[in-house]
Amino acid sequence: MAARVLFTYEDLLQTPDDGKRYEIVDGEMLVSPSPFPRHQRAQMRLIQFLTKADEGGYGQLWAAPLDIVFDEHNVTEPDLLFIRSERLFIVGEKNVQGPPDLLVEILSESTAHRDLGVKLRAYEKFGVPYYWVVDPVAQIVRLFELQGDGKYGKARLIEGDDLLSCSLFPEFTMPVAGIFA
Repeated sequence: MAARVLFTYEDLLQTPDDGKRYEIVDGEMLVSPSPFPRHQRAQMRLIQFLTKADEGGYGQLWAAPLDIVFDEHNVTEPDLLFIRSERLFIVGEKNVQGPPDLLVEILSESTAHRDLGVKLRAYEKFGVPYYWVVDPVAQIVRLFELQGDGKYGKARLIEGDDLLSCSLFPEFTMPVAGIFA
């Protein structure tokens, strides 16, 4: 059996600028096409919401494309990320070095299995405290939060008039339906 090739961040830097998203999880290169309009719409609504926390001084918000380098063999490009003010030292000139406080992935047909599989496990492994998975088709949000044992608890599903909130910026909320309007 042939040895498995482990891709590194250096390999990622050599990928073409072809409109696709390239990421590495556990040394495996993942490629995704550009997102569909409903994905982009949900992202824009979440940016509007999370910008309030950014402007409120809780931290800083970024949107893809921006590499998150967990280690040499784990580099992802989540749709959105938020880093608390006191942890902004992880933001480098070219990428983010280490786990953000909140990562948001918006599901699409081509990425759903990854976002709820290998990427979920990677985010848990590297200690991302809050992970939101937004499903524009089902119009639900799965909220994952690291527990004291370093594992994500069971996802909390919210939808419709349920309020999206996070203890990182508790004064800001948004009805889930507003993400998909």
